[in-house]
Amino acid sequence: MAELSTLARPYARAAFEHASSVKQLAEWSTQLATAAAVAQSDNMVKVLTSPSLTSEQQAEKFIAVCGDELAAKAQNFIKVLADNKRLALLPVISALYEEFKANREKTVEVEIATAFELDAAIQDKLAKALSGKLERDVNLHTVINSDLIGGVVVRAADVVIDGSIRGRLNKLAEAMNS
Repeated sequence: MAELSTLARPYARAAFEHASSVKQLAEWSTQLATAAAVAQSDNMVKVLTSPSLTSEQQAEKFIAVCGDELAAKAQNFIKVLADNKRLALLPVISALYEEFKANREKTVEVEIATAFELDAAIQDKLAKALSGKLERDVNLHTVINSDLIGGVVVRAADVVIDGSIRGRLNKLAEAMNS
């Protein structure tokens, strides 16, 4: 995966810098997400791996499938990717673009796994606490995980906070064994 992100990073950075300069971060986010979804479809994978098609033909077919979802600049971006044989990297490019965008906007997507449904007041309290700790605006998503006995597991980018009972018991067992 590291190799794919290494290849995709310059393209994601270029798209981000362009979108930022013309103040179209949200529009480019949507267009890249659409292009990433198209690139992952089974039929498009066949087109992208077909040795009988030129890069130009692949780009034309890709743009045709996307239809009006891609603006002219995004279509040019697709053509550049096709010329460099990088259309298959679109899902990674889109993910990296979203990371750049979140960093610029000082936001973070946070997933909270719980054993039971959290009410809105608790979610707001968690979001405020995490916002202060992470120094970013928090977009909170909750997931019910029936494997948890109690407590919560928080995932925010590279940060994982295991506040579950199982996690606490594992820490206790490690402390007793050392």
